[in-house]
Amino acid sequence: MNGSMFIGTWWALVPPLLAILLAFVTKEVYSSLFIGSAVGVLLYTGFHPWDAFTSFFEILRNSMNINILIFDILLGMVVVLMAKSGGSAAYGKWAGTKIKTKRSALLATMGLGVLIFVDDYFNCLTVGSVMRPVTDSHKVSRAKLAYIIDSTAAPICIIAPISSWAAAVNSYVPADAGISGFQLFLRTIPYNLYAILTIAMVFYICYTGFDFGQMKLHEDNAAKGDLFTTGGEEFEQVSEQEVNPNGKVIDLVLPVAVLIVSAIGAMVYTGFLGGADNVISAFAGCDAETSLIFASVVTILFMMALYLPRKVITFKSFMDSLSEGFKLMVPAVTILVFAWTLKGVGDAMGLAQFVGSVVGDHASASIFIPVVLFAVAVFLSFSTGTSWGTFAILVPIATGMFAAGTNLEMMIISVSAVLAGAVCGDHISPISDTTVMSSAGAQSNHLNHVSTQMQYAAVTACVCLVGYLIAAVTRTWWITLGVSLFLLLAVLPECADFAQKKRKTAKNKKENRKTREMLDGREKEPYTKK
Repeated sequence: MNGSMFIGTWWALVPPLLAILLAFVTKEVYSSLFIGSAVGVLLYTGFHPWDAFTSFFEILRNSMNINILIFDILLGMVVVLMAKSGGSAAYGKWAGTKIKTKRSALLATMGLGVLIFVDDYFNCLTVGSVMRPVTDSHKVSRAKLAYIIDSTAAPICIIAPISSWAAAVNSYVPADAGISGFQLFLRTIPYNLYAILTIAMVFYICYTGFDFGQMKLHEDNAAKGDLFTTGGEEFEQVSEQEVNPNGKVIDLVLPVAVLIVSAIGAMVYTGFLGGADNVISAFAGCDAETSLIFASVVTILFMMALYLPRKVITFKSFMDSLSEGFKLMVPAVTILVFAWTLKGVGDAMGLAQFVGSVVGDHASASIFIPVVLFAVAVFLSFSTGTSWGTFAILVPIATGMFAAGTNLEMMIISVSAVLAGAVCGDHISPISDTTVMSSAGAQSNHLNHVSTQMQYAAVTACVCLVGYLIAAVTRTWWITLGVSLFLLLAVLPECADFAQKKRKTAKNKKENRKTREMLDGREKEPYTKK
């Protein structure tokens, strides 16, 4: 069979659609991406087994971005070294001596979550273990602690240019998109409504003490001394991990500062090497991947100079941390490799050209594309429990809807909607790894965390739907973001009123039912005596 009969036709949609369908059914992203890629190369080669086998590995090799893999592995090493240094525990002790109010405890928890932006896994487990004693002393419910942890993990990582998430998104952008992956990621940040609105909502809740729905019930119980409401018995026998007593706050803060400064410096330097004449153009034309690798290496060397002379950790422990960091990133690397392969198969099948020819200028002008992509990304990420797999499937499709170099702003908005929807779905999914780790870090009952967070996330998601409609119409980030923030702050008090009315209605129904039962008993009493 001639494989060319499938190339550039609707068959090009089969590999990503099959990956999506399998992800829904199996709730497992690795096999879904692999099977989608395998079916794609069979179509590409006309179902010739040997040609399909060789094409699969050729596409895999050509699609792989070694620089991104190296950066992810180095970042894993940095994360493990930070954890072993005891800097996080030192921050917790320092915060415990400075924090005197519940508001301060909540804001400090959020602040630490924002500070640890390099990796969401490290964020979830570190913030929980560090801040849990502080928030417990100020009667913050475990469900609320888990919400703050989860809401400053993935939402922070997806708008941080120096993170494993940013590097992954960069690698999914096709070479003919009319913009580099790093430039596109930077342009998506102000349009990433779910991440920004979630962070704004966390700050609003921490500062004002505002709560509604089931979270308010948990907070009311915490004020009476019950931090769990339900499910607290599962954590009674949990033993705390031993922390390094030699760590200091600088062991956490300084490496993060070095990582940021060295990455920015390397980006500006590589931009000027490329012919830039000012800082802005240097950022636009920088070699982001090489700069991130350079920054990671500098940070590891700095941590060696910072930790070893002070005997914060031993040399053997330092070297062991490097291999542990490699193991930490194996799941992320696996998803990346399979995702790049699926993207490469789509390129070989002419997916972008087919979508562009079918949708054409009508898709570019449609104001509903970002809204639809946001909703699809939420559903896919919620079903699979992973953002990265959703990025891999939908980002190439979003960029393929627009011809290279034309309708660039709409392409940026559409990719932003995919990123925001993927984080939203991951945020509310009970099978998401970050959701599970946030529950573990806060030592909160998992169902309590999911149910309370889902109510808060639903409000933000609804505002995002309106926001992406506004973005498609105005194509101006500051109008979109400004109106969306206004809507969020306007809607939140209404949510509290609605929840309060709902509780009153439920209470009245319960009282009325008791009254009817009592009256029914009195009416039957004379008859019974007879």
